[in-house]
Amino acid sequence: MSVQSDRWIRKMALELGMIEPFEEQQVRAGISFGLSSYGYDFRIDRTFKVPNLASKKLFDPKAVASDDFTDVVGDACDIPAGSYVLGHTVEYFRIPRDVITIAFGKSTYARSGVLVNVTPFEPEWEGHATIAIVNTSQRPVRIYAGEGIGQILFLQAAEPCAISYADKKGKYQASRGITTAKGKG
Repeated sequence: MSVQSDRWIRKMALELGMIEPFEEQQVRAGISFGLSSYGYDFRIDRTFKVPNLASKKLFDPKAVASDDFTDVVGDACDIPAGSYVLGHTVEYFRIPRDVITIAFGKSTYARSGVLVNVTPFEPEWEGHATIAIVNTSQRPVRIYAGEGIGQILFLQAAEPCAISYADKKGKYQASRGITTAKGKG
């Protein structure tokens, strides 16, 4: 496995639609996003799912209820202390069969007590990535839509995998918007 460079990412994005929309250079307005030396800084969209904190019922990831979250749309989202929100990437990803990714949160948010959790994008997965954004601090923290939230690294294998996410008919394939937990499968 090897981490891919900006030249490889640019080629895959422009020729194969691996990242759409694709920003060919770092945009430094607000919290940066776009192509970097060995990765891509992705953005958070304007739609958020905020957990219903008034509910005291058990949250079951195998049976998400319609009242477990409230939908919020805006240019920013304030995350209460010790809570989290779900969001999704502005970018739509199409991962090649010989690639897997690792994502990390942006340092600006990490320094504010905010952790970004994104699972690896498996070979041949495609969609908007759903992101859990956790506020570990004792104070509310604001996150900004349309700006960078995390960075993704692309790891390319020496050969394609035997069974891809598409082959498995993964339950989060071709996700659009925020996708909550789907339970078994």
